[in-house]
Amino acid sequence: MKITLLSNCDKCRAALKWIKEQGIDAAVIDIRKDGIEESDLKRWMTELGWEVLLNRRSTTWRGLSDAAKADPDNEKAIALIMAHPTLMKRPVIESNNGLTVGFDKAVMDQHQV
Repeated sequence: MKITLLSNCDKCRAALKWIKEQGIDAAVIDIRKDGIEESDLKRWMTELGWEVLLNRRSTTWRGLSDAAKADPDNEKAIALIMAHPTLMKRPVIESNNGLTVGFDKAVMDQHQV
């Protein structure tokens, strides 16, 4: 399992705590400290789409120019997230059971081992 998160995010901390409680061995990627691999982001965009991954309610989004926010698509979202990693919704959890964004009971059920 691999979890991509922001260490000061409440949902990310809850997901990490749950993973540890389950005894799941997970690679942890902190987007602020470790960055995001563009290849991962492209793969996630292909599978999930920009609507799922781009956080348009964030403070970072509100601080962007109108031109930067106009007409989002997968490629534009990748460029924005690479430039501003906190624009990515999180945590992104990858396991043999699939790829999810966020953390709730459905995510726990999907990634249960």
